[in-house]
Amino acid sequence: MTTATIDPAAQIEIDRWLTGPYDYDTKAAIRQLQAEGNTTELTDSFYRSLEFGTGGLRGVIGVGSNRMNRYTVGAATQGLANYINRVAGAGAFPGQDVSVAIAHDSRRMSPEFARLAADVFAANGITVYLFSSLRPTPELSFAIRQLGCQSGIVVTASHNPPEYNGYKVYWNDGAQVVAPHDKNIIDEVEKVQSIEDIKFGGDPAKIKLIDEEVDAPYVERIKTNAVNPDVIARQSDLNIVFTPIHGTGITLVPRVLDALGFKNVSVVEAQATPDGNFPTVKSPNPEERAAMQLALDQALSQNADLVMATDPDADRVGAGARNHHGEFELLNGNQMASLIIFYLLRAWRDAGKLTGKEFVAKTIVTTDLIDRMCERAGVPCYNTLTGFKYIAQVIRELEGQQQFIGGGEESYGYLIGDFVRDKDAIASCAIIAELTAYAKDQGLSLFDMLMEMYQENGFYYEGLVSLTKKGKSGSEEIQQMMADFRANPPKQIAGSDVVRIDDYKALTRTENGQTSPIEAGKMGIESSNVLQFFTADGTKISARPSGTEPKIKFYVSVNEPLNSKDEFDAVYASLKAKVQRVIDDMNLK
Repeated sequence: MTTATIDPAAQIEIDRWLTGPYDYDTKAAIRQLQAEGNTTELTDSFYRSLEFGTGGLRGVIGVGSNRMNRYTVGAATQGLANYINRVAGAGAFPGQDVSVAIAHDSRRMSPEFARLAADVFAANGITVYLFSSLRPTPELSFAIRQLGCQSGIVVTASHNPPEYNGYKVYWNDGAQVVAPHDKNIIDEVEKVQSIEDIKFGGDPAKIKLIDEEVDAPYVERIKTNAVNPDVIARQSDLNIVFTPIHGTGITLVPRVLDALGFKNVSVVEAQATPDGNFPTVKSPNPEERAAMQLALDQALSQNADLVMATDPDADRVGAGARNHHGEFELLNGNQMASLIIFYLLRAWRDAGKLTGKEFVAKTIVTTDLIDRMCERAGVPCYNTLTGFKYIAQVIRELEGQQQFIGGGEESYGYLIGDFVRDKDAIASCAIIAELTAYAKDQGLSLFDMLMEMYQENGFYYEGLVSLTKKGKSGSEEIQQMMADFRANPPKQIAGSDVVRIDDYKALTRTENGQTSPIEAGKMGIESSNVLQFFTADGTKISARPSGTEPKIKFYVSVNEPLNSKDEFDAVYASLKAKVQRVIDDMNLK
């Protein structure tokens, strides 16, 4: 927001910081903003406290109560430490030394915030396992389980712009916190009202630096995901281009690919050095073609079979290959999630590993192509709310009963195996390389394999409409849209009858005029403001307001048979036109 004067609430907070026990540099930075007359920045920095949400903390780096700095990070960590000690004191971790693991990405201030958090935990009597340098988010999840920690954090703002940082909070199963811990941690953080409540003076004896003792077993566990090592051996010269986009992927993706036997991996050197300013891209997001353009150019010049890119904390991956027209095409999150499951189901079947006790998990807004493939293979597919913490919840609930094969979500996050409990771009790069080698071993490209999957199971195509509605009026408009859909649900969409409505807020399913409950409390399902409409012709539309941004997203999924690869372009055009008819018919604008 642009302001000519400083918000009164912000001014009170500014005065408190200038007169309180804050460090000299912090006060000097505030006075500099005052001298410059930068009322907009001062208001944005102080008009509220940076919110600690269910996933952790995220915000712009700078001075102020609404910024990422030593005081907001310290307060959040103190609240988390208080909760860990409270739970431990209640006997939740009998016979265990209370400990946490900490990792960080390549962003500005990430190493400093990680060390600060370590000091606060240590000052509260908690043993800290701190990675000596940057590491991927999924390795933090692995480290918690490997080292027997009660909690952990990774300092990252994922693919946000360079001015952001944050951290994600994990519990002792290696997954991001869910109920009741998420709300209870927030309560403890909100109790930290003064910087005098924060114990900054860490005990060095409680902080243990880690690196190879976690790296090596993590790499070994990823190697166990390989179903066809003989195929990799035959296709060891698979031409792979990889870029970490200045992030943590550089630490382990090349190492893992080499450990599996892939010997022809080239890294985009201009993006190989970790750099929180992300100098070669506008956004370090592998969902965007611009972020992968350097990798695509390199792949084209060296006639590569596969191109892959990880985001800054290496929990998501984008990939591409030549299509049937000889052009490099990036596969979207639904396509890659489907290809991974398509390959794993086939490879596990051929290896005799399907015993009737395996399962797959995905989110409710991810393509139903995965459900269809699992149904045909006789493998259950569990659908959860959006967010990998819910997939991790399913894995936890079925642990010891059923074996997790893999799963994912449409936003480029995938997981193979259960030794990590969050989306894992390192393990995903490994399995994507393996399935590409598998295709090449049969004389196919990755894109040929995609078309083969569609021939066997139907061509599923997904479109996304993301509407931004800013401010108080925008928030009200979003809520009204959802209220209108509930009060007057469509009877037809794009000429096809609506035959089922799932309302995850009310936790009800209405089908053929009958309403029944959607079971909550387990399998990654709880009350959430999501609506889904299913039509007679197999179209699915999901409406989901964002919990963190002034947005509402509509996910549209359509499908048709694909009888031959020769029909791919025509069917693709038909499906895209159908998605547009749905968007127009529902007036999604």
